[in-house]
Amino acid sequence: MEGIKKVQAVAVAVIAAITGWLGNLAMPVFVLLACNVIDYVTGIMAAPKRGEKVSSYKGIEGIAKKICQYMLVIVGWLIDVWITYAVQYVRPDFREPYVVAIVVALWLVLNEMISILENLKDIGVPIPPFLLPLVSKLKKKTEEVAKDDAGYSEGGSGDSDNGTAGRMG
Repeated sequence: MEGIKKVQAVAVAVIAAITGWLGNLAMPVFVLLACNVIDYVTGIMAAPKRGEKVSSYKGIEGIAKKICQYMLVIVGWLIDVWITYAVQYVRPDFREPYVVAIVVALWLVLNEMISILENLKDIGVPIPPFLLPLVSKLKKKTEEVAKDDAGYSEGGSGDSDNGTAGRMG
């Protein structure tokens, strides 16, 4: 019992330190991590149902893809740092840290949720008919809002899997 309390105390300390360090970016990162784990597990479970072979190569490829998702969040954070630095000379009252990183993390979470729902469907779990369209619509709305706020014209969605999440990763 004493060992469990020590593990809990360490876990709480680690989570508190990460939350303190990341600030308002912590929740999207924690949700992304949870979605990554669920997507990976459901992807492995769904592979045989799709007639795919589970292999360590595909598993490592999926993990590498998920690590790259965090690199995207870091790129968003770097953009936020740069914007904050630049804006402090134009508008010193600007106080919105991590806006780009949060939008990137939100988009990645929605992409992972789509993949999880597809995996569960392939496994044979009944999915409420409104759920996948709802998550897809939220992802599209996130893309539209971010595109409109950034003032970019569409040159492609940037989503290499054309609106559907990848298999096993």
